[in-house]
Amino acid sequence: MGCFDMKKILVTGAAGFIGYHVCKKFIEAGEKVVGIDNLNDYYDVNLKKDRLKQLENIDNFTFYKIDLSDKEQMLALFKSENFNIVINLAAQAGVRYSIINPYEYINSNIYGFLNVLEGCRHNSVEHLIFASSSSVYGANTKMPFSVHYNVDHPVSLYAATKKSNELMAHTYASLYGIPCTGLRFFTVYGPWGRPDMAYFLFTKAIVDAKPIKVFNHGKMRRDFTYIDDIVEGVFRISYKIPTPNPVWNGDNPDPAISYAPYKLYNIGNNNAVELMYFIEVLEENLGKKAIKDMLPMQAGDVQATYANIDDLLADIGYKPSINIEEGISRFVKWYKIYTQTN
Repeated sequence: MGCFDMKKILVTGAAGFIGYHVCKKFIEAGEKVVGIDNLNDYYDVNLKKDRLKQLENIDNFTFYKIDLSDKEQMLALFKSENFNIVINLAAQAGVRYSIINPYEYINSNIYGFLNVLEGCRHNSVEHLIFASSSSVYGANTKMPFSVHYNVDHPVSLYAATKKSNELMAHTYASLYGIPCTGLRFFTVYGPWGRPDMAYFLFTKAIVDAKPIKVFNHGKMRRDFTYIDDIVEGVFRISYKIPTPNPVWNGDNPDPAISYAPYKLYNIGNNNAVELMYFIEVLEENLGKKAIKDMLPMQAGDVQATYANIDDLLADIGYKPSINIEEGISRFVKWYKIYTQTN
């Protein structure tokens, strides 16, 4: 997989959970990777620095501390580095935090993404891949969620910013011919994960014999997707540059394709798992029972996510394959080693 000529790839959010793993994958494939991150303190900066340490001293990796919303620095970076592929994974993450701190989401996810688009526009980037989210499905209830469905009813500002990214990218694909691919990730988990995510919070609390907050009384269902499956999808799609689709019809517009070089994919495990089962598997791997604080649904949350991945399978011949039992086992092993040494 990949191209014969070495590509120069920009990965934004390189110190983040998915960004770190994506950098590692492309480096191992022999590509030249430039990573940027603002190393903000939304969660423990030491974890971000520890991820970056895994990539240090590798000849074909360069890191710059840059904030996506810094227009001058971003445009200077694009001009000096001349990227072939741009993978935008930097964003202010978290559904619940978007209710507390909405301005941060506009600054990073909207204004920051505009800087990425402008960088691509003025520097002949061959392909922009950007992270969207399963949260864009919002109030939709017809499952599995398909990229061909309308997604105009978000229930959090985070989701609204991700939908906005899809619309902004389509505009640039249409106006300037920039090939853009949006990836809707479904509940990503695994080693080096984000400590604000439920599975990470649960693991820490169970180990420390503290209560865990189980929202919607454990009846939430999520399409938990292991990090390696996400990264493999990103890797393969990066080399599949979208082209205008001649079957697109303005009388019946399909949101997943376009007359412009633009495409959307879901990357999910295609298997919705109930939160209570997820907790049971965690308990089994940790050898400890959780103290459960059963709570109602939280504002901004959705009851279930479940990905239709037919397009992913059809276009790149790939579907996520790591089940919840294997994925949690790998995460817990990493967690035990990481917390013992840090």
